[in-house]
Amino acid sequence: MIRRALIAAVMTVAAALLVLAPVLSGSVGGADPVVLRAVGVLLFAIGSWALAALPEFITAIVFFLVAMVFQIAPASTVFSGFASTAWWLVFGGLVAGIAIDMTGLGRRLARAIDNRLTRSYLGILAGLALVAVALAFLMPSTMGRVVLMMPIVLALADRLDFAQGSKGRAGLVMTAMLATFVPSTGILPANVPNMVLLGAAEALYGIKFTYGPYLLLHFPIVGVLYLAMLVPVVAYLLPDRPRAMPSQPPAVPMSHEERKLAWILGAALALFALDVWHGVSPAWVSLAAGLVCLLPGIGLVSAKAFSERMNLAVLVYVAGIIGAGALISESGLGNRLGTVLIEVLRPTPGADLWNFAAYAGAFVLTGLITTMVAQPAVLTPMAERLAEAAGLPVATVLMMEVLGFASVLLPYQSPPLVVGLQLGGVAWRDGARVCLIMGGLTVAILLPIAYVWWRFLGWIGAG
Repeated sequence: MIRRALIAAVMTVAAALLVLAPVLSGSVGGADPVVLRAVGVLLFAIGSWALAALPEFITAIVFFLVAMVFQIAPASTVFSGFASTAWWLVFGGLVAGIAIDMTGLGRRLARAIDNRLTRSYLGILAGLALVAVALAFLMPSTMGRVVLMMPIVLALADRLDFAQGSKGRAGLVMTAMLATFVPSTGILPANVPNMVLLGAAEALYGIKFTYGPYLLLHFPIVGVLYLAMLVPVVAYLLPDRPRAMPSQPPAVPMSHEERKLAWILGAALALFALDVWHGVSPAWVSLAAGLVCLLPGIGLVSAKAFSERMNLAVLVYVAGIIGAGALISESGLGNRLGTVLIEVLRPTPGADLWNFAAYAGAFVLTGLITTMVAQPAVLTPMAERLAEAAGLPVATVLMMEVLGFASVLLPYQSPPLVVGLQLGGVAWRDGARVCLIMGGLTVAILLPIAYVWWRFLGWIGAG
């Protein structure tokens, strides 16, 4: 704890020097003062989120304040998170989560899931992981799946007598959250980074990726094999045993409120799954579902319950993460990163194994700086330069980005993970430990397998 506080203090001083140096001296070594300020505030924000030096929402507020006071970027960039569809998706999902808890529907669903799972801890984790992946094929938004699943996961933890702060409760949450995010990176369009990558690839290079080939390339690795590692790793790191539950009385019929909420969620789920036809963003589907729950005539979430139970800290943090990603793109740090990558990695045409390892590894590390939301926006514009330097097709380099944002090393990199961990009450150290080990196993085991798989499919030639 002391070491982490010391690192945070040093990092804060360094960030302050970067922010204030241009103010005091005009420029430093000919560097752009705006870029120096951007590096300073991003160093503080991302470092603080990674080390949990401050509560996440406080770090986000400091980021907003410093960025505006020192005019690092326009308000439209700094506060872009509040205008993003991801933010409104979380907002609507949090309202629905309150309704799921208040009506008892979450406990009913948890009971239904519990009755169909084996009584072993490993079996329960495996069942949750499969449910999370199945939802990824139906709902196109990771954040939407997180806010839908969390009340059910917590109700299931209560049924199994996994108390707040217990390893079993943390294990259920970590399994559900990582199984919700990582495998979905291999499914189109199942999360925000995928959609950003697809849009940028088409806009910049005219390259269109289709559902089937994308699924075949990625899902066997980041989906099937990742899940095969995730369940035993969580069971080992966060071991627990379901308590013997007392005999349950027969299930009572659904209440009027539960039936209303079930219809609302069912309609939302159908609209999520059919967005390719109706074209309405999942964010507005989520917002509409939350609004219906709030309407006085529906009576699912009262004004008092909304004001007392709405998790504003999560909303502020999500806005901060997205704003930080926008600042990285706005300040030009992404372009500078591309130049540095080529100079450091020194890709060589024909050295496919080295090029794959170097680019995939660099993209994994880039996620620590940009977070997963902004990573495709930062990396995609430099894909053509990287492809030319390595003698690879642009499409192959673009697909390597997926391996980067599928390799989560720390929770702060993915806003849906952060939302899930905060809603689930999981300690930072537990979340970070699982993410670090799973990220390390992904790099050490899954990326080499991916190279062989990509060669077999013809995405990479013989090295």
